[in-house]
Amino acid sequence: MDFERIVPGSGEVALLWFNPYAGVAIKTPTKTLVVDPVNVNAKAFPTVDALLITHEHYDHLDQSLVRELHKRTNCLVIADATSARRLENMVADEKLLEAKPGLETKIGEVIVKAEKCHHPPASTPITFIIKTEDGITIFHTADSLPFPEMQEIGGREKLDIVFCTVGIAPGASPRTGVEIAKLVKPKVAVPYHTNSTADLNRFAQILAEEMPNVKCMFIERGKPHKYP
Repeated sequence: MDFERIVPGSGEVALLWFNPYAGVAIKTPTKTLVVDPVNVNAKAFPTVDALLITHEHYDHLDQSLVRELHKRTNCLVIADATSARRLENMVADEKLLEAKPGLETKIGEVIVKAEKCHHPPASTPITFIIKTEDGITIFHTADSLPFPEMQEIGGREKLDIVFCTVGIAPGASPRTGVEIAKLVKPKVAVPYHTNSTADLNRFAQILAEEMPNVKCMFIERGKPHKYP
C-alpha cells in the first residue's frame, strides 16, 4: 500500500481507506493513527502512534490484530468502553484508554476527541474527531447514522473532512451519508463503508445536487490519498 513512504508536509494529511468498512489510516506530518484495523496485515503499518477503535463489531475490532500492532509499535489504543474491556489483557494498561463521548487526548500535537455515535446494534459506539498539528480536522463517523447533535459538532469543529457511511451498516445508505454531510457541513465529504461502487456514485450524485459547495472526495480503497 506504500502508506509508510508518504510524508505529509505542513498543512497536509495522508489518508488510506484499507478495508470495505471503516478502516482508515491517517498520517499527519508527525503522527500515524489507524482507525478500526480489520482485514489488513499488521505489517502494512510498521509505525503507529495510536489505534482508535469505534465499537466491538467484527468489522471494526480484531482483538488479535490490535494486540499484534500494539506489540510491534507500542502504540496507544483508544477504544470505546466495550472494546476496551475486551482488550484489557492484550494491551499494556498504561497504553489503553477507554473512550466515552467528551474524552480528549493529545498525541503529540495531534488532538483526538471521542464523540457520540448513533449505531444502535453496538453496545458503546463512538466516533472520532482528529485534529492535526496544522489544524486539519477530520470526523470519522464509524457506522453512525445521522443524529441531531452532529450539527453542533460541525459548528464547533469547522470540519475539513467527514467520512460518511453509505452502506453495509444497518440503515445506512447514500442518502443517510449525505444527511451526515448536511448536518456537519464539511469542506470535503468522503463516502466509505461499502463494497458497492453504485453506493459511492449515488452519494456523489445526491451531494452534488443538494450540497454543491461540499466537495465529494473519492478515496480508492487500498491507495493512499493526500489532502489537500
